[in-house]
Amino acid sequence: MYAVIKTGGKQYKVAKGDKLKVEKIDSETGNNIDITDVLMLVDGDNVKVGKPFVAGAKVSATVESHGRGRKLKIVKFKRRKHYRKQMGHRQAYTEIAITEIVAGG
Repeated sequence: MYAVIKTGGKQYKVAKGDKLKVEKIDSETGNNIDITDVLMLVDGDNVKVGKPFVAGAKVSATVESHGRGRKLKIVKFKRRKHYRKQMGHRQAYTEIAITEIVAGG
């Protein structure tokens, strides 16, 4: 059984036992969270597609850790104009472990 969920403006295909990094979620390490934005559920040949979400379905996960990704460099440059600008960015993330997928009614 797997599900397609939406969190942080992105979509993820998850199954029980998966670990993934998602956009930062405000929750303490070790807490359980429920993700109710389930777009699709697949259990063998039984497929449920939501409009836009599957009613009553949820995915439970445990917050493993918080962190920041590697540094990305942003460079703006205009030739022959004496213009150059450099910036960096590190995106915050939350690592979660999927514990349960509930199909609902």
